[in-house]
Amino acid sequence: MNWFEKVKRYYNWGCYNNGDTWDFVSYKKITTEQYKEITSVDYSEERPTTVTQ
Repeated sequence: MNWFEKVKRYYNWGCYNNGDTWDFVSYKKITTEQYKEITSVDYSEERPTTVTQ
């Protein structure tokens, strides 16, 4: 399964926000670089609390 493509698709559809996408990095399903590519936001060690998309 290609987690990056799946997470990116759901993010673009509005099903996932930055916090949801951050969770996939913590689950080791996508990398911090992929997080930035999907969200256009630098990855931080603290989970985003505001919903941005």
